[in-house]
Amino acid sequence: MAIETQAPTTTTATTPGVEAPVEGVLEQAERLRGELRGFAYRMLGSPHDAEDAVQNAMVRAWRSAEKFDGRSSVRTWMYRILTNVCLDEISARKRRALPVDLESQASPPVVASLGEPLPASTFVEPVLDSMIGDPADVVVSRDSVRLAFVAALQHLPASQRAVLVLRDVLAWRAAEVAQLLEISVAAANSQLQRARETMAAVRDGSRGARPNGTREVEEDVVARYVAAFERYDMTALATMLAEDAVMSMPPFRLYLAGRADVLAWLVGPGHECEGSRVLPVEVNGGPGFAQYRRDPDGGHVPWGVHALVVRDGVVAEETVFLGAEIFAALGLPAHLD
Repeated sequence: MAIETQAPTTTTATTPGVEAPVEGVLEQAERLRGELRGFAYRMLGSPHDAEDAVQNAMVRAWRSAEKFDGRSSVRTWMYRILTNVCLDEISARKRRALPVDLESQASPPVVASLGEPLPASTFVEPVLDSMIGDPADVVVSRDSVRLAFVAALQHLPASQRAVLVLRDVLAWRAAEVAQLLEISVAAANSQLQRARETMAAVRDGSRGARPNGTREVEEDVVARYVAAFERYDMTALATMLAEDAVMSMPPFRLYLAGRADVLAWLVGPGHECEGSRVLPVEVNGGPGFAQYRRDPDGGHVPWGVHALVVRDGVVAEETVFLGAEIFAALGLPAHLD
């Protein structure tokens, strides 16, 4: 689905019909980079792909800036260009998912190894909250970047995905979305309804946990969980894990279901995590931490970024994104002395 890069008639950034100075247009576009990255991440499920898409959109904007005539805001124009880039990207690849939604049953906790990693493009990847600069005048729910939500988005056709993010996350009006996608308002509303129905069905069928409780409760639970993990205190961890807790480790298929299996993994195949150091991070709208395992040559090296879901005052889900490349993509330290 291709969309022309000239934006529809909405709010005016310059005098209509008068070409805006190229430098001014590009400066405005550059200031939007953070929120554009947030939109692209929700569309594509990967911060790396999102950054590439935004950069591609910036190049397209640079090439066509002289033609921008002010019949729309620069923001609307950039979203049109970026949406076009994302639709092209989605049509060229398979959807991303999470391990809990790929496998029909959990893995045994005593497997000898993680197995062979799947291609990075198989899984939804994490993003730090600080990397997504959503517009300050739009109240964006933290749930809109939760892993379960982003994974569910990947089930939608590309155009429905765009409509849902623009309407329900960024609070665009139906008429604005219709103009951007060059469809009728009725068609935009129809796509939104179908997208909401699909999202509800996908999320109801997912084995992923959903957070509840206040942010203060969440932070308290995670602080105690992280401290226990650094001590590698299984007794303390057991009190903070839900009985039906789930742990998965992209890019591997393995996922563990149940407190007993998670603890068995930690003291069995995962015993080398003892002695790790951690850095707290805000990841995908919730709490988490970056784990560094001991380096035989001294210090600690990247191991995994943990995204946690707190439910009823305990940790219900832990997704551990393994690999130094994840740390690099998130701008986390490559080594702790």
